[in-house]
Amino acid sequence: MICLAWLVTGAALAQDPKASAAQAEARDWLALADRSDAKASWNAAGKKFQEAMPMSGWTDALAKARDPLGSVKGRTIFKTGFKKTFPGAPEGDYALIVYTTSFANKARSRETLTLERESDGKWRVVGYSIL
Repeated sequence: MICLAWLVTGAALAQDPKASAAQAEARDWLALADRSDAKASWNAAGKKFQEAMPMSGWTDALAKARDPLGSVKGRTIFKTGFKKTFPGAPEGDYALIVYTTSFANKARSRETLTLERESDGKWRVVGYSIL
């Protein structure tokens, strides 16, 4: 009975439109980063991301973080969560999506994306890290 409840809850979360929209934006943004397209990923990012890091800084940071890892071999969502508050940021609508990712030169890592639903209703990446 507990397993069934867990499966039903998991299915409900997977069909949640809010989670689906945030995950789709994260997936699209990661595809740009996977191609080392710093300009396109910076342009697709949220205002807070762009204000915190100029495009030239992002170009360097993306290359430094991703080039040594090689190409992506696999990526799965580990968890998705939502918050109204986030450390160092004003109150808003935030999503935190954590992926387990396998790269050619690193078998297992965690990619964490923070997204914010901006005033136009679209989710945009405002933070990215790899561990």
